[in-house]
Order: sequence, then structure tokens, then C-alpha cells
Amino acid sequence: MEKNNKAVVVFSGGQDSTTCLFWALKKYDDVEVVTFNYGQRHDEEIEVAKEIANDLNIRHHILDMSLLNQLAPNALTRDDIEVTDGEDGELPSTFVPGRNLLFVSFATILAKQIGAKHIITGVCETDYSGYPDCRDVFIKSLNVSLNLSMDDDFVVHTPLMWLDKAETWKLADQLGAFDYVREKTLSCYHGVRGDGCGECPACHLRQNGLETYLKQLKEVKA
Repeated sequence: MEKNNKAVVVFSGGQDSTTCLFWALKKYDDVEVVTFNYGQRHDEEIEVAKEIANDLNIRHHILDMSLLNQLAPNALTRDDIEVTDGEDGELPSTFVPGRNLLFVSFATILAKQIGAKHIITGVCETDYSGYPDCRDVFIKSLNVSLNLSMDDDFVVHTPLMWLDKAETWKLADQLGAFDYVREKTLSCYHGVRGDGCGECPACHLRQNGLETYLKQLKEVKA
């Protein structure tokens, strides 16, 4: 498997996928990224992804997934749906049913066309909002299904699966990309780059992880 050294990164221009991109660039000789346009709340996400891919001189594929917008109305695809955390065991309003199923599947189909065997996605089971399609068991089962469906031997990699947000910041730092990820990426549900709006769930998670990591660095240096 390691003889094939080409990879595709599922890429949104956010903290997690950008960290995964830098991880892939360290590991593979040939890396391309794919971004999905599913009518997300902010076109800014796609623009950020374009800018980062261009800045890093990475071949960038943008695929139309507007059907997902039609099938799965939620806070990430509708301006009139409020962004809320899940309560009483319910999923947050930002959950897009089938999103990772489709994204990883189409990224793998793209990988087949360009001769790549490795697919990287930033899903994480440690710091997540209960999304069922971020679980390790789901990704492993999908990997098996994709290989059976195309009679091939792809490997879906999840570098962040068991990392919390502080550890994700640490990984970015280890990859020499801490400042780049902090300043260039977009995680905010309201479309604010960098440290974001500071109010939405995505910004809270990102900021809490950042503060924890910076505190850990300070303690190590003390």
C-alpha cells in the first residue's frame, strides 16, 4: 500500500481539514484536495479553501453537491435555521445527515480517477457534537464498503480521530503550521475567519482548545 504515495484530502478550509492537509503534505509526495459545494451557509468557506490551496500550490477540486442542500435542510444550509447545540440527547442543528458518507465516498471516487489510494478526512470522535458520521466505527465500515464497491484497496485516514481540540492545535504546531492554521482558516458558523465570531459552538470549541494548548505550552516553559 505504501508504494502508492498519492493522497486526496477532504478539504473545507477549516482548522481540522487544514491541519490534515499539512499532515498529508508531510506524509505523501503527491497531495490534492477536494471541496464540496453543498450550498453551505457561507460561500466564504469555499473561498478560503481556494485561497489556501492556491497559497500552498495544491491542485484543488470543487464538486457540486447541491443535492445535499435539497435533501438535508439544517443550520449549515439555511440562514433561517438557528445554530444551536443539541439538548436532551438531540443532535445540534448543524448536523447534516449523510454529509461525511457522501464526502468520503465522492473523495474516494475522485481518488480512483486520479490514481490515489489514500483519502484523508478530519473527522474526530473525541471533540465532536455527537455526529454519528464522525465515529471511528463508521469510517472503518465505510472504508470496507468503498473498497468492496470499487474492488480496490483505498485507505481512509483520520489523523484527528482521537485528538481533542487542544491536541489538534498541538499537531498543527508540530507540523510547523500553527500560525497559518490560526490566521488563515475558517471554522466559524458565521463566516468569520481566524479566531471567528467567538459566539457560535464552532468558535467556542476552537477557542477553548486553543486556550488549553497555549496554557499547556506556558506550563512547559515555566
